[in-house]
Amino acid sequence: MSAPAIRAAFDDARPFAPVPLNGGADSPPAWGDPDMSILTGGRTTPPTMPTEIFGSLWALVRDLAAGAGAPAEYVGVSILAVAASLIGAKRAVRPFATASWQEPCILWVAPVGDPSSNKSPAIDAATAPLKGMEQELAEQFKNGLIGWQTNAERAKAERTEWQAQVKQATKDGVATPSMPDAAVDPDEPQRPRLMVQDGTPEAVMDILSGNPNGVLHLRDELAGWLMSFERYSPGGREFWLEAFGGRHFTVDRKSNRAGPTFIQFNGVTVLGGIQPEKLSECLLKAADDGLVARFLWAWPDPIRYQRPSALANASILERAYRRLLGLQPNRGHDDSVSAIVLMLSDKAALIFEEWIRDNDAAIKEAAGLYKGFLGKLRGLVLRLSLVAELIAWAAGDGPEPTTISPETLVAVLSFIDDYAKPSALRVFGDAALPMSERNAATLGRHILKTAAKRINLRDIRRSSGIATLKVAADVDAAAEALAEAGWLRPAPTRLGDRPGQATKDYLVNPAVHGGANV
Repeated sequence: MSAPAIRAAFDDARPFAPVPLNGGADSPPAWGDPDMSILTGGRTTPPTMPTEIFGSLWALVRDLAAGAGAPAEYVGVSILAVAASLIGAKRAVRPFATASWQEPCILWVAPVGDPSSNKSPAIDAATAPLKGMEQELAEQFKNGLIGWQTNAERAKAERTEWQAQVKQATKDGVATPSMPDAAVDPDEPQRPRLMVQDGTPEAVMDILSGNPNGVLHLRDELAGWLMSFERYSPGGREFWLEAFGGRHFTVDRKSNRAGPTFIQFNGVTVLGGIQPEKLSECLLKAADDGLVARFLWAWPDPIRYQRPSALANASILERAYRRLLGLQPNRGHDDSVSAIVLMLSDKAALIFEEWIRDNDAAIKEAAGLYKGFLGKLRGLVLRLSLVAELIAWAAGDGPEPTTISPETLVAVLSFIDDYAKPSALRVFGDAALPMSERNAATLGRHILKTAAKRINLRDIRRSSGIATLKVAADVDAAAEALAEAGWLRPAPTRLGDRPGQATKDYLVNPAVHGGANV
């Protein structure tokens, strides 16, 4: 028999009815008004995301989110990440003609939400076109292998003939012939990649060496990635920090007899979800080296599911992605490649300069992780401006832009100030919340869901099914926090008049359920 059933049986048995410890002589004091804000666990209210940054694609973002049963914010920021990865090394952005400072097209994006918030379906909706595009590249690569295999066999035959000449020259005592260029093995081509999932630093380095435009590192759950940097080899965290910068990168390994591995563009855009319960472990327990400050965070409230009214036209998104993939870099006379740099227009540069001053003032007043986040915003504004400008072009039919317009910059600044900043505050603040406040919010939601008028802490541990409320000390702390918030009042009892430890029973304030608090 379950604990609640046993308790009910005792309640019905008069000789063993629970007896209040005060004997019922005194009337309990009147209830006060409960603090309902405890349900948020101390979390701030999520901001409303401005939509101008998505231009004509916003209607599609909304439709894709409806199809995924997810907040539109998840789909929107995921599209920004995918677009950045497709632009990659082909374009960069520079704010001022008088400064050498420029930013690559790399974004790190982290949708935050509970497992039931449909982060993964939203990310899938934004990344789905990449699968078909990458498969096409794989087929083209397969056809191209024929030429490499032909050249490799030719090199093998040339080398065999040259070795015979060397052997004969040695026998004849004449000069050793030089190995012909045709005898050198051609470099084996690498399969084009648009996405990488769960790659070690070594694997990603190898992929980047053959994919000079960079890649998208797609993770269903970012927590595993954030906690695994030193799992495979030392220096993993340093590699990922470098991969945010998009610079040249040379890898020297003892096992690489062919020489060092050269990466033209060490650029990896990162996209992956994370649960609120993992924020503290991943953000606060790691070194504050600026890695988490590089992320664009999105943490909306879950939505009430509603059947979509129409099927989203995903072909619009695929067309935009294909146009971004088809962008070409700048090619030099020696066949070297480099990014084509887009400048801020004169008016946009003036707006950006004024915004930098305001942001610098905010940095002086900030502290902790949020201070680091504000410090990275200059670069994030430029990167997002480049992505937004090119997304607008890819979704339309006009000529490719050569500058960042003031309209695009203003839309990005609105996104940063009204959404990115408060979202970061929500994330960093939640990471620092005491566990007792988190558990109190969870217990409060359980009380509302079950319409409980009285709870027993032992029953909560054994029967509630709440994973974070299985340890007695955690449940006690949560109940104490709810009592301080006016939700609960201790009502310890004993079964009958026998001695023993009192039960940890609590009465629930009727006002919690909308009743009179008397």
